[in-house]
Amino acid sequence: MQIRRAAAVTAAVTVAATSLVACSSNTDDDKTITVGTTDDAKQAWVAFEQEAKNAGYDIDIKSFSDYNTPNQALDQGELDTNNFQHLKFLAEYNHGNGTNLVPIVATEIVPLALFWKGHDSLDGIEGEEVAIPNDSTNQGRAINVLVQAGLITLKKNGIITPTPLDIDEKKSKVKVVPVDAAQTPSAHGEGTPAIINNSFLERAGIDPATAVFQDDPNSAEAEPYINVFAVREEDADNEDIKKLAELWHSDAVQKGVDEDSAGTSVQVKRTPEELKEILDKLEADLD
Repeated sequence: MQIRRAAAVTAAVTVAATSLVACSSNTDDDKTITVGTTDDAKQAWVAFEQEAKNAGYDIDIKSFSDYNTPNQALDQGELDTNNFQHLKFLAEYNHGNGTNLVPIVATEIVPLALFWKGHDSLDGIEGEEVAIPNDSTNQGRAINVLVQAGLITLKKNGIITPTPLDIDEKKSKVKVVPVDAAQTPSAHGEGTPAIINNSFLERAGIDPATAVFQDDPNSAEAEPYINVFAVREEDADNEDIKKLAELWHSDAVQKGVDEDSAGTSVQVKRTPEELKEILDKLEADLD
């Protein structure tokens, strides 16, 4: 069987979400499964392509240059599934576009970490300003990282995606300074503690191992950031797509994920029902 690659011409690059995948629907034995991604050159995707071929799947990998088009293409039937996003990004997309895309297989969590140039612990950080991403997808998670680190206290518990307005400044040990996510490495370079997305670390020459703190991928607060293969609701029970997506957990693909993320990604296995429950809570929180 042939595995074809196609580059999709898309619009401007938008807010980050982790890694991307996509496919088309109502699959049968003779049908090509179309998978969309923004990262098809990464080792994990190279391995996934080979694993699919070995398993007898005929797949067509489409690569996109932004983070909105893969969901548009999935909703419009041009793809069968995608895997570029975490649940929070998917919830925000559904809420903002009136779509009903659902998760079918979990892949991994990429922990979000706090970096402080010249330091290897949180010692002495009290009273500092901390640069955090200012976009809606990552700002709440960054604040929760600081909550887990014991540096920030919220006015009330249980907020899934807190904003700076939810911070109890009198009880907190640091002050957050929201900046464009792309500017967090610059803040770090100037000596400011900064929470930096994985996607910016390599290009900024920052070693993930130098983080002074990162969120716990097994905590409830991390659940919104589980990356997933998504499908249209009518394909939620499509076994062909599900079995293909589960190849992401093969040893070969996981080795690629480990290489791509410099060992920071944590494999996640959740049932579709558990993933849908998390998604539903996130969407309800947006109402």
